[in-house]
Amino acid sequence: MKNRIRDLRLQKGWSQGELGEKVGVSRQAINAVERGKHDPSLLLAFKLADAFDLKVEDLFAPDLGERS
Repeated sequence: MKNRIRDLRLQKGWSQGELGEKVGVSRQAINAVERGKHDPSLLLAFKLADAFDLKVEDLFAPDLGERS
C-alpha cells in the first residue's frame, strides 16, 4: 500500500518517534509503514489520518501493482 506519511510528517517537522507517540505506536512501526514494509491496522490508519487532519483515503492508496 502506498502512503504519504513520510512527506506529510516531514512537512510538520515531526520525527518518526513524535508521530509514533501521537498515534500510540513505536518509531519502528512508523518506519515500517512509511517504507511500505507493513500495512497498518484499520485503527492505526484512522489515527494516522487524524494526526494529519486527513481522510484515510487521502493518506493511503492501494498499490495496484502488488499481488495478493
